[in-house]
Amino acid sequence: MKPTLPPSDKSNPAVLFIAASEHDSNLYYATRFIAPDPFIFLEVKGERILIMSDLELDRARAQATVDRVLSYSELEWKVRRQGVADPTPVDVVHMFLKKQKVETLIVPANFPFVHAVRLQELGYRLTPKRDPFYERRAVKTSEEIRYIEETQRATEEAVAAAITALRRSTIKHGELWLDGERLTSERVKKLINMKLMERDCIAQHTIVAGGEQACDPHHEGEGPLPARRSIIFDVFPRSAVSRYFADMSRTVIRGPASKALRRLYQTVKDAQEEAIARIKDGADGKKIHQGICDRFEKAGYRTGRVNGRMQGYFHGTGHGVGLDIHEAPRISRTGSLLQEGHVVTVEPGLYYPGLGAVRIEDMVVVTKDGCRNLTSFPKVFELDRE
Repeated sequence: MKPTLPPSDKSNPAVLFIAASEHDSNLYYATRFIAPDPFIFLEVKGERILIMSDLELDRARAQATVDRVLSYSELEWKVRRQGVADPTPVDVVHMFLKKQKVETLIVPANFPFVHAVRLQELGYRLTPKRDPFYERRAVKTSEEIRYIEETQRATEEAVAAAITALRRSTIKHGELWLDGERLTSERVKKLINMKLMERDCIAQHTIVAGGEQACDPHHEGEGPLPARRSIIFDVFPRSAVSRYFADMSRTVIRGPASKALRRLYQTVKDAQEEAIARIKDGADGKKIHQGICDRFEKAGYRTGRVNGRMQGYFHGTGHGVGLDIHEAPRISRTGSLLQEGHVVTVEPGLYYPGLGAVRIEDMVVVTKDGCRNLTSFPKVFELDRE
């Protein structure tokens, strides 16, 4: 599928990226070509063009989904013949564009400043565009949904291995032990990440956080895992093959849970299921998020700062997933209108130091009349009760 700019942008003469597609998902989306070093992408009058170094030229011609691939060195040689001793990528862009009578360039909001200054010196008017640069990225094709599901299946296998390790553990002095050693966050994260690598998926910042650490939603976890305290798993790898992410959170406990923790878990689980039931084409993400906030408040779970630390519910309910782990749309206080084909997470959570924390996260694809859950992993809190 050829990426297109929204109708309001079609009057602008050209789109310009100077970036590495390995790190810029918009550039990868536009070209379907992965490279670790910056290259030039132009869209001029509907034609999509790459200007590539000799190192990547042949590979780009074979793999990129563009109309033309040009040689950077050939254009650079022409620039030098015109008297520029040490050409920059902008000089090469200018050599190509001056024949096209281009005056305005649409660039991403993170466009390199040094290139922007030089382009303005050459007389171009730059129009920066914030994400989503390509709005159609938010609406996934059937192929993209399949890629996300494949990454999700790998995620579930990895988390299942970790849950098995917790079930096999024993409790000593309030901590979990496995095979004669303390079961630490680091051991479990390593297990998860290695299982993902076996499925050609790459994980970063995997969260396995227990007890008080779990009350900080982005604490990755460290040290011995506690018994009889909630432990949050949040795993969000990217496929090394398709480059699409998945995202899943589960909360478990090894050893008997207190009545208060059981109620906390059930409250979050019920809220998540209600939110999933409200997702459909045209639903307002802001209203879905506010509904969860209201439900938690009604259940007696207040949000605010206590002793200098936030507690309660203080993050969004969901976000888009695709070539980035966080992308449009949002189910949050700012919100977005959901559309058929959006893939979003639904991940409410409650966090109370001294009691514990619970977060449960599934991914769903929005349909005309509801949604389809892409997550098949069970939601089980007390591992000892199975």
